[in-house]
Amino acid sequence: MTTVGPSRANRGRRPVRPSGDDREQAILATARRLLQERSFADISVVDLAKGAGLSRPTFYFYFPSKEAVLLSLLDPLIQRADSGLSDISAVPSDPRRAFRDGIHTFFSSFAADPVLARAGAEAISTNPEVRELWSGFMQKWIDQTAALIAAERHRGAAPDTMPAQDLATALNQMNERAMIAAISDEQAAVAPERLVETLTHIWMASIYGTPSHLAQR
Repeated sequence: MTTVGPSRANRGRRPVRPSGDDREQAILATARRLLQERSFADISVVDLAKGAGLSRPTFYFYFPSKEAVLLSLLDPLIQRADSGLSDISAVPSDPRRAFRDGIHTFFSSFAADPVLARAGAEAISTNPEVRELWSGFMQKWIDQTAALIAAERHRGAAPDTMPAQDLATALNQMNERAMIAAISDEQAAVAPERLVETLTHIWMASIYGTPSHLAQR
């Protein structure tokens, strides 16, 4: 019996090539690693391709731009944040708890990955593609909040003060800015462990009025 040596046997086999999914994941993993070291603006397509073991032309087979890579990384965070605010347009039986739970989900979604959250915040101010995606979600959350405020006013639970849409816009934009400040460890920021309660208090006071008004509910 003739025994075929390993080197001869392997010579007839084609080397295992990475699948498309493997290459896509390699690009995403490279982006995560590089974001630990530098800002998103300082990362190029060449950096991402090289880190994933690909050529620049091959990179474009998987992603149209480096912004598309960032959007793929941000999507799970945004979807999780969205899940916490998806039912906010319904009148809650316990408004404080509903707001607190929604704000907590929103904050914890991004605080769980501060490097990625900071990269997203940077890209929002510099890239139209990222800004358009974020603006779409922000508008959804603002509209849901405005609908809730209008419903609470209609049933007499909240005073009719400033326009509901304006109040909803200010509250959601406040959340966004306060959370980024906390995640980024800015000097003028509310401590992360107090942020959710602070924002919840502001939402309750802004929507339902003075403490005396709240006591009558």
